[in-house]
Amino acid sequence: MSAYQENFFARGPSSLAKLTFFSLVAIAVMIADHRFQALSVVRLGVSAVITPIEQALRLPGTLVDRVGVYFRDQQRLVAENAALKLQVLDLSAASQQATLIRSERAYLDSLGAANARFSDQGLVAEIIRDARNPFARKVIIDKGLSHGMAAGFAVIDGKGVIGQITAVGMLSAEVTLTTEKDQSVPVMVVRNGVRAIAVGTGREGTIDLPFIPVGADIQVGDMLVSSGIDGTYPAGLAVATVAVVDKNPAFPFARITANPTAGTDQHRFVKVLTSPDTSGYPKPDIKAEERKAARDRSGGAAKRREGR
Repeated sequence: MSAYQENFFARGPSSLAKLTFFSLVAIAVMIADHRFQALSVVRLGVSAVITPIEQALRLPGTLVDRVGVYFRDQQRLVAENAALKLQVLDLSAASQQATLIRSERAYLDSLGAANARFSDQGLVAEIIRDARNPFARKVIIDKGLSHGMAAGFAVIDGKGVIGQITAVGMLSAEVTLTTEKDQSVPVMVVRNGVRAIAVGTGREGTIDLPFIPVGADIQVGDMLVSSGIDGTYPAGLAVATVAVVDKNPAFPFARITANPTAGTDQHRFVKVLTSPDTSGYPKPDIKAEERKAARDRSGGAAKRREGR
């Protein structure tokens, strides 16, 4: 074998020449692409091939991020839901309180407006409880002797008469309702001025008008107001509305039942008329009454002497 052996492949250009050549080619390609968009089709083709591969490679990381975001959002939504439930409860309680306050304010406004001529004589009181006797039509208010209450004061609400004070304590008072058995209120019919006495029946929601002749002009639907002749209830306060009129010729008196206008089961506040104005009520002539009584006594004594 000869010491000199010729290479199988001929030697090519040097590395520097290759670098220079390919650099010039790259520069030429870039210039051509920049000026003439020569490689746009090539880029599109390469992008179409590489994009699915890139998305496939990014898929695990995207899934991990989305799972983390899901659990974070779920925890945040659970916390927000709990906070919103507490807020709804608070707002619900506040709304109910606001509704109650608005209702009571409107009722107090109606209480003053419906009885404007007694506004400077009354004192607003709150019903704190019913009477201990479940069969008695009575309520307890939070005003007593220390507030100027006294037995006999009339008690009204925004619609009419409720009753009158019958017992007074230092800080509370007992109010007997118009529906209490044998509790009476002098009334008159607004339509024609017929006077009567409204007497409680002891049953909830009913008032009777006893001893009314069958021929009396009283009809169903007639409004009964206080006549004011007793000096306790001022004249003109609504008391009841006639509900039943039974005129049986076999009996001397008609059976008349009325429904009270006011109702203590509808509101918490009432108004006590502390100083009813009785200046306009007629006053009896005391001297004339005494002279008449003296004549009756002297006449009776003379008759007895004559009889002897």
